[in-house]
Amino acid sequence: MNIQNTRKEYMKDKLSEKTIDKNPFLQFEKWYHEAAQSEIDLVNAMTLATANKDGFPSARIVLLKEFDERGFVFFTNYNSRKANNLKQNNKASLLLFWKELERQIRIEGTVENISSKESDDYFLIRPEESRISAIVSRQSEVVPDREYLEKIWNTFRGEKNNLKRPSYWGGYRLKPVRIEFWQGRENRLHDRLLYTKTGRNWKIERLAP
Repeated sequence: MNIQNTRKEYMKDKLSEKTIDKNPFLQFEKWYHEAAQSEIDLVNAMTLATANKDGFPSARIVLLKEFDERGFVFFTNYNSRKANNLKQNNKASLLLFWKELERQIRIEGTVENISSKESDDYFLIRPEESRISAIVSRQSEVVPDREYLEKIWNTFRGEKNNLKRPSYWGGYRLKPVRIEFWQGRENRLHDRLLYTKTGRNWKIERLAP
């Protein structure tokens, strides 16, 4: 298998300073809507990259559950590896990649916990099975085997326990300081437009591909 010969040409669209929205959140909303209309599977899947206090990086896929001008929200176990990274270093980045549209969005900023009420409200609309998993799983800890996980899950469900949100599970909001929109173009001369936060405003610059 020769991976070096794996190539494609990017021809679907272009990105221009003349047409991009001056507000990065409105531009994000526009692109997200177009991606959702394209029926992309798991359109809200994004890579979350974190680093610990020593600068050692770690990345994984999480799901975007909300966005507005305050930032981008995802949920997880507050004792997980990603959460422990964020306790040591609250700077992180998000990456959404929609290959069907030949687009990606890179978001960098600081991360903070959302309010308990926001986490409670979201937890209550999750399917019962997902709530049970969030309650019984000690995310990122070593477990003996798959059967162990299934046993504690089935035991908890059988006991008809209260399915309120546990204190060790909830949401984070990434507050961006940089948002880059990337559109694939022919001959690898991709369009890259970067928003950088300057006070309350956003500066837009083009980056070389």
